[in-house]
Amino acid sequence: MKEKLIEFKNVSFAYEADGEAVPETKDALKGVNLDIYKGEFLAVLGHNGSGKSTLAKLCNAIYEPTEGTVSVKGIIPDTEEKADEVRRIVGMVFQNPDNQIVATIVEDDVAFGPENLGIEPKEIRKRVDEALKSVNMYELRHREPHKLSGGQKQRVAIAGVIAMQTDCIVLDEPTAMLDPKGRDEVMQTIQRLNKELGITIVLITHFMDEAVQADRVAVMNSGRIVMQGSPREVFAQNEKLNECGLDLPQSTELCKRLGIKDTVLNASECVEKIISMLGGAV
Repeated sequence: MKEKLIEFKNVSFAYEADGEAVPETKDALKGVNLDIYKGEFLAVLGHNGSGKSTLAKLCNAIYEPTEGTVSVKGIIPDTEEKADEVRRIVGMVFQNPDNQIVATIVEDDVAFGPENLGIEPKEIRKRVDEALKSVNMYELRHREPHKLSGGQKQRVAIAGVIAMQTDCIVLDEPTAMLDPKGRDEVMQTIQRLNKELGITIVLITHFMDEAVQADRVAVMNSGRIVMQGSPREVFAQNEKLNECGLDLPQSTELCKRLGIKDTVLNASECVEKIISMLGGAV
């Protein structure tokens, strides 16, 4: 039986304006129920304003629900002490890596989180080295962050969360500001952390080709979760995705236009199907 790590129970959220809760906002959540399991890679899809970033911040106790509960390992963060406990379990990586980097040297930045937790210096040194190696940034540990590429900066931000030894990392559109090379670097890192280290990943994204790499996909629209399932199950529902303002992954779209009925998720599957359609001729 899968172990629940984060549980949303009938969660609604409304932003405040002039000190008063606003019941209807484009970013509000409305009656969300969602279980996130230990060790899984969950992608949360949705157009801008669908509520996916709000959901991310509720995972980490940055926000408190207007209604319902969000629990992490059974902890409901209804006090500051419990919120701090949740943040030791669930780490956050945001869209702009420049907003997360606080030190002038890479390894000092990665050490910042563990230092705030009161970890002993010898243990911090060990955690920093291991975290940088896990994101393939150890060789650049003495580099100044402002001299790094966007993808490298984001990997440093991820290393900072790893050094805190959280069970789960929530990444809120971490590749949105990156070029294709940087996006690929970050996605490879995410896959490695999930598959090799067993870290639970919640990836907030609007890139279909990133979502296909997840174990499970949840689709949000107007503050609600309207679809969820494996990538193949979700991307087989073209019309529902269109209603949510989302497109299919490029490989999936191409094969549908070619009349291939099977749901294809990536380039290699696409090539196989096209070769098969041509009778095995290349």
